[in-house]
Amino acid sequence: MTPTHTNLTGKVAVVTGGGGVLCGSMARELAKHGMKIAILNYPKEFGDQTAEDINNNGGEAISVFCDVTRLELVNEAKDEVMKVFGRIDLLLNGAGGNHPEGTTTNERYQVEDIADEGVRSFFDLTEEGFNHVFNLNLMGTLIPTQVFTKELLKTKGSIINMSSMSAPSPMTKVPAYSAAKAGIENFTQWMAVHFGTTGIRVNAIAPGFFLTEQNRQLLTNADGSYTPRTTKILSQTPMNRLGKPEDLYGTLLWLADEEYSGFVTGISIPVDGGFIAYSGV
Repeated sequence: MTPTHTNLTGKVAVVTGGGGVLCGSMARELAKHGMKIAILNYPKEFGDQTAEDINNNGGEAISVFCDVTRLELVNEAKDEVMKVFGRIDLLLNGAGGNHPEGTTTNERYQVEDIADEGVRSFFDLTEEGFNHVFNLNLMGTLIPTQVFTKELLKTKGSIINMSSMSAPSPMTKVPAYSAAKAGIENFTQWMAVHFGTTGIRVNAIAPGFFLTEQNRQLLTNADGSYTPRTTKILSQTPMNRLGKPEDLYGTLLWLADEEYSGFVTGISIPVDGGFIAYSGV
């Protein structure tokens, strides 16, 4: 169990995508340290569950419907958060995801893929698929950041974006997702510079491979065993395991607590079991 960060007590965190496995878990952890939590999620039902869990365990949380790709809805969500809590100290941009039409079936190009209707080749990737992934991940980080930074300027708050191991080194099969996450890391650095003298710090967490509902079918078989892709991932991960949500807590709390990381901005921290350090040989 992590030590209590008393400096976070009474402060307010907005967590987009807080109905998901990783960001929901991080929201619950922040609540344990006394933060009031606003879960922004689409669909709202998943956010409701996270908020209910926090409230049932002695914390304070609300669930707000929000599509992070639509400015008017993010503004409405901010108004609701301010009405309930009156301030915002931390924005965790966790909303994100992938799309089948931004994903190839195979890791490498093969001539026969073009004629195979059961295979999505590079040439079958669609504008709609790429736009969906870019809107959800990159614009879904930009828009909430624009909206909530207006409040963070008042509290000299902090922003934490969710990157990925696919940002510094793109994973096979997911070109749209990889490019979008690389954009988030670049945007994190840009924001850190742009707001460097305001007291706002902007950083990112880059998880390695964690089992979530979004990637469960990619990483596990129906019987729960690992797919060949997961076996390959583990062979490239020095710690030889997938991440657990609680593996993110230490980095999350360090970045959130100004007493610990007050001079830290513009970085992306890998939480990956050593994946980024291993050359494969």
